[in-house]
Amino acid sequence: MTKRIAFFLLLTTMTALFTASAVAQNFTAIKGVCKDETGKAIAGGTVELINLDNGRKTTVKTNNKGEYFSMAGTSGLYKISLFGPDGKLLFFMDKVPVKLAVDNVYDFDLAKQKVAAAKESGVSEEQLKAQEAAKKNNEKIKGLNALLVQAAAQKKDGKWDDAVATMEQAAAQDQTHDVVYGSLADAYVGAKKYPEAETAYNKAIALAPPTSKALGSYHSGLALALLRQSKTEAGLAECDKSAVDPTQAGQCFFNAGAILTNQGKLDDANQAFDKAIAADPTRPESYYQKGVNLLGKATLGKDGKMVPVPGTVEALNKYLQLAPDGKNAPDAKALLASLGATVETSYGTQKKGKK
Repeated sequence: MTKRIAFFLLLTTMTALFTASAVAQNFTAIKGVCKDETGKAIAGGTVELINLDNGRKTTVKTNNKGEYFSMAGTSGLYKISLFGPDGKLLFFMDKVPVKLAVDNVYDFDLAKQKVAAAKESGVSEEQLKAQEAAKKNNEKIKGLNALLVQAAAQKKDGKWDDAVATMEQAAAQDQTHDVVYGSLADAYVGAKKYPEAETAYNKAIALAPPTSKALGSYHSGLALALLRQSKTEAGLAECDKSAVDPTQAGQCFFNAGAILTNQGKLDDANQAFDKAIAADPTRPESYYQKGVNLLGKATLGKDGKMVPVPGTVEALNKYLQLAPDGKNAPDAKALLASLGATVETSYGTQKKGKK
């Protein structure tokens, strides 16, 4: 009895070993290394193995070295797909043979595989490189546009330091587009960092095409940065250059006149206002500010009355003709009245000022 039991147990053990060996022989290893287009290991990716004969699917993860390994494979034709850590399909190999009792090695080298795929479709390696370069450039431009939009919102909210940080990030990524430096310079001006603004505007001007409409605004901005640093001659010269866009020239010279007035340089200020008027005769504020500055040169006559220098009354009246209801209209009328001058409006009415 004991011998029969021992024989039965031996037979059972041998049968189990035979079955396990048979099962092991029906499965084989599938492995490989996954690298991206730069040759860097793709860690945390997913390799999907589909047996095209029976539809069985197995997935495995890549390790830090980009390696994957699976013992779940049976012989047959496979579709092997590589997905990035974000789940995006990167590449696949179709109808690849998997054999038993051997290591089936299928590496993913995206740089080489994309070149091979391009050749099969009739695209040369040079054309493929050009396509890849264009793709990278488009992605770069897309990122820059996002930063420009972000900075514009920050400027609108008066967050000038934040706008500076955003555009400095953009400038670190790209040194070839004038619009990047132009936006950075505007942010510097808003943050009152005038030397930095001067540098950024000069870079924008150097990068801009000669026919670019943006040149007018760059020269105008540079003029403002220079004038804020009391670089009067250079600032006014930049206003002259901003005349490539007449609307910019008018604003530039008006800004120059306002800055120079605040600096107490009234003669220089009125020269700037005259140029602002020449560039844009419809801007009423240029006439008003000029008139106020000229009023400071008035003298007292023997009768004790104020004697304005030539052009004072004309400038104030011109303001009233262009902006009879403007914010400075009451002050302009009061100043004319103090001079005993006639108040003229755009409606053709005239009022005699008090003497």
